[in-house]
Amino acid sequence: MENIFMPKPHKIISVKKMTDIEYLFRVECPEAKDIKFGQFMQLSLPKVGECPISVTDFSAEEQWAEFLIRKVGVVTDEILELKAGDIIPMRGPYGKGFDQIDITGKRVVIVTGGSGIAPVRSLIHYIDRNPDKVKSLELLFGFKDEEAILFKDEIIEWRKRNPMILTVDKGCGIDGECVGLVTEYVPHLKLVSEGFDDVEVIIVGPPNMMKYTALSFEEIGVPKERIWLSFERKMSCAVGKCGHCRIDEVYVCLDGPVFNYTQAKYMVD
Repeated sequence: MENIFMPKPHKIISVKKMTDIEYLFRVECPEAKDIKFGQFMQLSLPKVGECPISVTDFSAEEQWAEFLIRKVGVVTDEILELKAGDIIPMRGPYGKGFDQIDITGKRVVIVTGGSGIAPVRSLIHYIDRNPDKVKSLELLFGFKDEEAILFKDEIIEWRKRNPMILTVDKGCGIDGECVGLVTEYVPHLKLVSEGFDDVEVIIVGPPNMMKYTALSFEEIGVPKERIWLSFERKMSCAVGKCGHCRIDEVYVCLDGPVFNYTQAKYMVD
């Protein structure tokens, strides 16, 4: 019987420095044909450990997947020592992704904070390349400062075709954009003047950012069932066995990481 915890070797295609602590890995990935937007995989190193990393982009045809890896601990520190041509063990994909959301003909609003842009990047690419799938795409990104802005070239391209607000906590953005938290700019989104019957809101970022951003959408009248959150949480086994990611009766690795706000609002860690 196959060992579901056994990772398989994957060759690293390229490594690109994004910020001082974040790097973009592109890895050969035959499993890309099974990946859905918003899922994650378990990356590991023998005798070091294993960590869950969201798939930030992938190609089923070319069989590769990309991961934004942040220097936050022992495992990621060691992974960031790897280079193109090296082998990294992986398993997955895991979790329920954004495919739960019916975006067809909808006005899609995506709000991210910091590295929260990574889990939704592939979905943004898909919608941007297939604009006929949705009624509209509106984007609201928040970063700490200009140096922390991720996927800057892609953001510049996305905003040529889609309404976008880019805000930084301090300093200036790409072209002197807004300063402040994303919650301050929710009332300035286009959707506010167009009603909420056909809207789907996706929020990804640190826990407090998601909490207060979701509340901001509630305050302007967006129904809870139209709001979706993606939890960034320490998944250990990824198959609902260890309980590390459990919140009450919910296993984030199995039941998420993407949750509807009708459920996520009451998931108190």
